[in-house]
Amino acid sequence: MSSETFPGWHGTTIIGVRKGGEVVIAGDGQVSLGQTVIKGSARKVRRLSPGGFDVVAGFAGSTADAFTLLERLEAKLEATPGQLARASVELAKDWRTDKYLQKLEAMLIVSDGADIFVITGAGDVLEPEHDVAAIGSGGNFALAAARAMMDSDRSAEQIARDAMAIAADICVYTNGNLTVETISK
Repeated sequence: MSSETFPGWHGTTIIGVRKGGEVVIAGDGQVSLGQTVIKGSARKVRRLSPGGFDVVAGFAGSTADAFTLLERLEAKLEATPGQLARASVELAKDWRTDKYLQKLEAMLIVSDGADIFVITGAGDVLEPEHDVAAIGSGGNFALAAARAMMDSDRSAEQIARDAMAIAADICVYTNGNLTVETISK
């Protein structure tokens, strides 16, 4: 879809922080259309439990596209129980090669409590350095803030919440209404 016909859905901020034996994924709740806030309480972080194997996923981008990707990820996890890396790579391969999936406009951060991955439509499965990953319009702000706090005595959840607060203060497409999920291995 070209930028002229795309309706102008913008941003969100999702962050994943791994520290102290746990991973926290947090996301804001704002949905914007152009310069208008359509909804302030969307839930962009979800817990998936295919086959009893817990995974937390956060998404940025089109909600319908993200739900399609989450369903596909669940199917991949059911086919490869306990293997988040393998399921993520299989999803990314499908996303890159399937003509239908190629049109999807979203990104994911996923974790099983041990690993964190960023999955993109370009076929990328990225394991972040420094135990922090962030996506969305406020992602770079949250990433920088979280990295600055990693050596502090703050917990993973405190770092994620504080980084999201900083991103919400800077990015107009991010609000402070958070969904926070914690997972440990």
